[in-house]
Amino acid sequence: MNLKFDISEQEISDVPLRGRPRIRYLHKLLLKNRGWQVYSDELTAHFLDLMTTKKASDLDMGAPGCQHKIWMRIDGYKSPLPEYKDLRKFDEELFILSFVEEEYLEQLLSYGALDLAVNPQAGEHNRRARGNVYLDQGVMALNMRLINETPMSLINLGFSQAVIDRLDMDKEKFGLTLITGLTGSGKSTTLDAVIDYNNMHNNGEIIIIGNPIEYIHPSKKCLVRHREVGSDVESFAGGIIQSLRQDPDMIVIGEIRNSTEIAAALEITDSGHKTFSTLHTSSATDTLHRFIAEFPANEQDRIRHRLADTISIVISQRLIPGRMKGRVMAREILSVDSSVRAAIHNNNLAEIYQMMNEGQARGMLTMEQDLFRLYRKGHITKETAVNYSNNKVRIAQLMQYT
Repeated sequence: MNLKFDISEQEISDVPLRGRPRIRYLHKLLLKNRGWQVYSDELTAHFLDLMTTKKASDLDMGAPGCQHKIWMRIDGYKSPLPEYKDLRKFDEELFILSFVEEEYLEQLLSYGALDLAVNPQAGEHNRRARGNVYLDQGVMALNMRLINETPMSLINLGFSQAVIDRLDMDKEKFGLTLITGLTGSGKSTTLDAVIDYNNMHNNGEIIIIGNPIEYIHPSKKCLVRHREVGSDVESFAGGIIQSLRQDPDMIVIGEIRNSTEIAAALEITDSGHKTFSTLHTSSATDTLHRFIAEFPANEQDRIRHRLADTISIVISQRLIPGRMKGRVMAREILSVDSSVRAAIHNNNLAEIYQMMNEGQARGMLTMEQDLFRLYRKGHITKETAVNYSNNKVRIAQLMQYT
């Protein structure tokens, strides 16, 4: 399907040359042309189907960096598509602006970026993506990340029964679980698997607060609410506090980004709820340090004690290159017990790595142990195991057993 809007030479000649006046002008043109809006929706459905066919996680287009091409990330590597090159700048801009609703245009122009849900009405498959429209050298740019059509199961993701039991809101009704990792590490996939597991196995209410809402979970055994930041609620912190009056059993916070959101998550967990969220950290101990370091020095002791009392599990994960093709998941799991709580209370976070190293019977696992397991099974190369480890000394020690 070609990316080419039916725009006249007169309309092109009237467009301002650059910057925000150009963006506002093109957006007005788009709003006036219903045919363009329908065409954009059809294009979106086509690109999501194309991403599915090519097994791509991300699509990028627009602004000088893309060189009038469409790029996709496949098996972890991003490259341009040969079938989409020499695109017209107008076509790129109009397509990208089709995602920006009128009430959010000024927000985009003020902050330079806008998160949004991509859910085309056209097409047969009802695919969804998470989108980010942003400015690059004053020109519109777009990233779309494909959302799984159906959630994966916790078993298929490789979690042990000991860990699954702790993620079950009926078996453990209280506690904060953090799923962490760098961008593109599969955090949303794991979080959706946790939601789906509880939705299928337990009776209760789940409130999901996201920016944007990605996968829509239909109510099964649980009543599931979806609240999108910006349209349903002003902020993550506001949504968290409001949920106290909405009778949830489980609260899912799409992402924790600052001390205000951390404090709100601790408060709602303190009140006796099962709470889940994500964080951009690379290991379990980094996650604990980051949680505490977000606060001023005179508050850190208080936050550390609250964290020790509320934290349940930290899952740190990353997607790494497989031996032959594709990517595989490697993870680190901290399943908090009385010894871990004591270490956090006493500010002995350096002891926690060794506790994970010795805690496999309780479902714990270091990143190095999991990388070594994947290497022994032939899923990844030795070089990949070493490159993606957090502790180079420990991975070298494990490799001595091969």
